[in-house]
Amino acid sequence: MRKLTMYTRAGCHLCDEALAALDAVRATHPFELQVIDLDGPAGADKRESYDWEVPVVELDGRKVMKYRVDMARLVRLLAAPF
Repeated sequence: MRKLTMYTRAGCHLCDEALAALDAVRATHPFELQVIDLDGPAGADKRESYDWEVPVVELDGRKVMKYRVDMARLVRLLAAPF
């Protein structure tokens, strides 16, 4: 199963919208989802890289989106071979 990680921050309205889009895609295209707060358990390297880009979405460890989730693109990425 593909692994998707979303880096977020508390109080981020774009993060709330992105999570809703991810949940909508996951209803028909299953994937493992991990949500990580950049101000909490995220590592210093992720905080430094993504500080001003939240939300950031990684698919299998590779950054694929920031700010907003393009649901059609995510479906294509999920369908692509690993």
